Amino acid sequence: MTNHLILSKIKESELIAWDNIEQLPPYNEIEVLRALDQIQAEEHALSEQAVATLHVMLAFHRLLRHQDTDELVQQLLTKASNIHAHLPVQQELQTVLSFFVVFQHLQQLQLSSWSIRETDFDPAKLKKMQEWKGNLDQFFEQTSSVKVGRNSHRSLLEQLYQKLREQLLELEEQLTDSIDLIENKRTGVPTKEINARIRTLVQLEQEFYQAFPSQFNSRSTKSPLERLEGMVGLEQIKNYMNQYYHYLKYQQDRKKIGFQMVDEPGLHMIITGNPGTGKTTIARLLAEIYHKLGLLESDQVTEVNRSHLVGSYVGQSEENTMNYIRQAVGGVLFIDEAYSLHRQDASGNDYGQAVIDTLVSAMTSGEYANKFAVILAGYPEEMRQFLWSNPGLRSRFPDQNMIHLPDFKLSELVEIAEETALDNDYFFTETALNSFYGLIERAKVDDTFGNARTVRDLVMKAIFKKGATITVKEHDDWLDHMRIESKDLAVMYDEKDDTAPMDQLEQLIGLENIKDEVKKLSSFVTIQQKRKHQGLPSVPIQLHAVFSGNPGTGKTTVAKIYSKLLKECGLLKRGHFILASRSDLVAGYVGQTAIKTKNKIREALGGVLFIDEAYALFRGENDFGKEAIDTLVDEMTKHNENLVVILAGYRADMERFIASNPGLSSRFKKYFEFLDYQPDELLSITHFHVERYHYQMTDDARDYIYRQYQEQAIQGNARFVVNLVDEAIQFQALRIADATVDDEQFLILNQDDFRKAWQTVKGVN
Repeated sequence: MTNHLILSKIKESELIAWDNIEQLPPYNEIEVLRALDQIQAEEHALSEQAVATLHVMLAFHRLLRHQDTDELVQQLLTKASNIHAHLPVQQELQTVLSFFVVFQHLQQLQLSSWSIRETDFDPAKLKKMQEWKGNLDQFFEQTSSVKVGRNSHRSLLEQLYQKLREQLLELEEQLTDSIDLIENKRTGVPTKEINARIRTLVQLEQEFYQAFPSQFNSRSTKSPLERLEGMVGLEQIKNYMNQYYHYLKYQQDRKKIGFQMVDEPGLHMIITGNPGTGKTTIARLLAEIYHKLGLLESDQVTEVNRSHLVGSYVGQSEENTMNYIRQAVGGVLFIDEAYSLHRQDASGNDYGQAVIDTLVSAMTSGEYANKFAVILAGYPEEMRQFLWSNPGLRSRFPDQNMIHLPDFKLSELVEIAEETALDNDYFFTETALNSFYGLIERAKVDDTFGNARTVRDLVMKAIFKKGATITVKEHDDWLDHMRIESKDLAVMYDEKDDTAPMDQLEQLIGLENIKDEVKKLSSFVTIQQKRKHQGLPSVPIQLHAVFSGNPGTGKTTVAKIYSKLLKECGLLKRGHFILASRSDLVAGYVGQTAIKTKNKIREALGGVLFIDEAYALFRGENDFGKEAIDTLVDEMTKHNENLVVILAGYRADMERFIASNPGLSSRFKKYFEFLDYQPDELLSITHFHVERYHYQMTDDARDYIYRQYQEQAIQGNARFVVNLVDEAIQFQALRIADATVDDEQFLILNQDDFRKAWQTVKGVN
């Protein structure tokens, strides 16, 4: 069903009131595209004049955005004329479009470069004039369809074009006569007159462009601050950059009067922020500001990282760094992820410190001081640690020269997505845009989220999906190849399992108490999510859990299903499963356990972190495992809604482990006890694994196995069964390898196969 939300916002009176292209339309390009898309999908109560005006509006926006012409602009204007003839605003824009074509061809002539000298030899004059005449002939042919009215109410554009054309025709006549003179070996080429007419034409060309409506003659480059103002979000940065610009200009003006600043803050800057927040863009804008104020000779930005600067042998790092400093003189040296130059755990063969020392020296003394600006960029926390570990470098960057770029808000990311699509001549339907919100939410899992960069990648994936599934046909409607629909976003959703998580749980053998607990929790989560969406208060959800039980009772299998269930309920963004043990979290020396634990947690964000034999983390107060536990507790608080932790192990050991740390006991209140399998359940598991490989058990084999399950203690539960079946299959292969058997015998596992397998597996245990 068509979503008429945008059409409900479109007012016909406002559409019809827009009758002058000197004014901006009341609706932006995306609103017009959606409105036309919805009108195409279903009839809507808008008059023909209103629909025609929407087509003209879209043509206006396209011409304004491209500052160029394309076939679609003409198609839209023609369509508008066919829907409602004699629409004044359509006729105005058609005239502008026609003269835009003229102006483009006029620019191709490059009249400002035309000149002829009295002292040129005749062959040189002849060659120039023949070339110019050929270009003029081509211009007249290209613009032959542009007609100018003969009435007295001609617009300024029409008047100037008429003058231009007349002057060009007279120039062509002069060139023709002059070419004839030279070819016939005669003198008298009117060089001064030709140059004078060319100067007149250059002036007329400028006047012609200035006569275009104000929106269409703004070719002048916007200032850095104006471009910054046009960017999405970054309100605090915009305010800061404006203040910083005016501060620099103010100090510059004071110097002109004669005042002096002894303690100038300098131009070196620190820019921190997560990926995709605009660090490189801001650095380039700063370079332009410095250049515009005359503080630097150029706006060139030399962009480098560790790989450019750090060498592999003594002396190479210093050489590399100085080469890039020389290249950056007069402009900006931008070092991305600057903290990678200093590695705390680096060996003696790491030469990053040499880069830092060389850089500090060049910034403060010698021939390069005050001749270039250094801008360092990177993640906030890593940059803070890096600066405090390098006092020499830290002192060169005062606090007021440190900019932090915040993550974009969700609404800003969606706006960036719409701009990205429009820049590539696409637009989102309203339904697709709502789906795109979900895609962004799912991508915002941890601090590696790429903000604007990730959003642009998502948009381009959707465009790729659309382009990979359709083709352009001659009579297609143009909207069909601009529209991004929900189905074009489906490629970015994870492939779903054929079996729903709850059905997967039901298919497990036994575990009735676990199934009941998971169903209860799943129902609770689902209801709380519904209440939340309805604006009702929701009861806090405790999802961290302790799975206790002997080996082989299904803890890992259920944890994987649990993660899928939580994703299905909308509580986890990724729903992936990360398995960890003590060795994945605990390091062998001070300070590294916290880093190792945080890395594993970062890997699990948006999903489930399953720590098997978790009690092994605690082996006393002086053990590094305590640092892992403390880090785990802190990170669980920090990522409360973006991480589920499951601790698993033997029941008694897990109880002692949880009780050993108040932080753990306050966060793990949900316990799942996995009981040992009963003989009937073990037999069912045996049947499952036998049939999984397309084997069959004889009746006496089944009776033998069942009797063993009843009479003997089993260590390993389902794990024991898997090993038993694997061994039985191998003994069957040994039994029939040299015998002559029919095809059916390849499928049969008999009592002897299982008896030998039992003895082998029990012997191992």
